[in-house]
Amino acid sequence: MTEAKPRYVYGAIKPTAGTGEGNAASSEPLLPPDIVEIYAGIGISDYTADGVEEAIGRYWDCVDNVVSRGAQCTELEGVPISSQLGRPRVLELLEQTQQRTGLFADATNEALIDALNHLGARRIAIASRWADQLNRAMTAYFEDAGLEVLAVTSANQWAAESFSMSIERGVVLAIRLGREAMRLAPNAEALLLPGGTWRSLAAVPILEDDFGLPILTNRTAAAWRLISRGIAPPIEGWGRLLAHPTAGR
Repeated sequence: MTEAKPRYVYGAIKPTAGTGEGNAASSEPLLPPDIVEIYAGIGISDYTADGVEEAIGRYWDCVDNVVSRGAQCTELEGVPISSQLGRPRVLELLEQTQQRTGLFADATNEALIDALNHLGARRIAIASRWADQLNRAMTAYFEDAGLEVLAVTSANQWAAESFSMSIERGVVLAIRLGREAMRLAPNAEALLLPGGTWRSLAAVPILEDDFGLPILTNRTAAAWRLISRGIAPPIEGWGRLLAHPTAGR
């Protein structure tokens, strides 16, 4: 029995090394099974400015890899990577990618920004586990997009600590830092939980119930982009962003 042909192939440029292929909904119940994720990794050593600069040199090889395997769009994943590069450089990179491939090109930070614009949220709190330097770069990126960052938490993590966290610890930390960020910024209009490895999705419905405002993660922003473009259907139960999408850029 042969497998059904995927309806859509999503090409992810990930921080880690290697290439792979699988169902994009395999780790998070956000996308239908006929939307398949393939990926290539830039093999980052750390999320420091130097580590990002060294790894981004492998970006074009990764783009060529996923496109050659059938990707119909690309996304540069990872808030730390885009944040260290800065918004002008990321926007230029995405424009070059679209010109080179003819495909829609995205980055996690840009998906988050567009999702916040869709929600009408300009004043945000960030439940971050990153170190202070990375937090400053991340804040500058979002402020460059016209957002007002009211509060940012820190757990002083770099890449090694991030990659080594257990799922259970990640969920607990996401909830704790989310509540801390909202305590520091009770007037925020949305809360971001940036980072793709700490399984923060489970915290979304809990924190939305706590505070009554949108909670965004890397994966919900990426899924919203596909939903808003008419590629995937809206989803109930994982936050208001995914339940009420509109057309994206």
